[in-house]
Amino acid sequence: MSEAVREARKERPKFTNIHVTELSNYRMPLAAIVSILHRISGFMMFALLPVVLYLLELSIRSEISFGYLQGIAQQPITKLVILALVWGYFHHFCAGVRHLVMDMHVGLDKDSARKSSATVLTISLALTVLVALKLFGVF
Repeated sequence: MSEAVREARKERPKFTNIHVTELSNYRMPLAAIVSILHRISGFMMFALLPVVLYLLELSIRSEISFGYLQGIAQQPITKLVILALVWGYFHHFCAGVRHLVMDMHVGLDKDSARKSSATVLTISLALTVLVALKLFGVF
């Protein structure tokens, strides 16, 4: 090989895996953030499923236990936990629909993926805000 070709090859950047210390410098695309949030919301719903089922069973056991749970549900911390579960459900549902559409090979290009991920975030957050307004008694 000639000297010019060897020097050109030496100048090419070497890409390595990202180290933990470099994570603050790395900017993930919106589609990656939506995908990670989809996994987090799915895990959150799965991990809290036994608690939710127990509370459902307790609420239909008797009128006294329903009143007790109703009193617990009026606490601000409980409302925030409920709101987190609601966001998890809405986000997981919207992102799941996005992934199903992408499984049909629709919207796989970069611009469509960016728009659909922004749409998922917008819809899930808007629905969560509506539930929050209802939950905290604004309307």
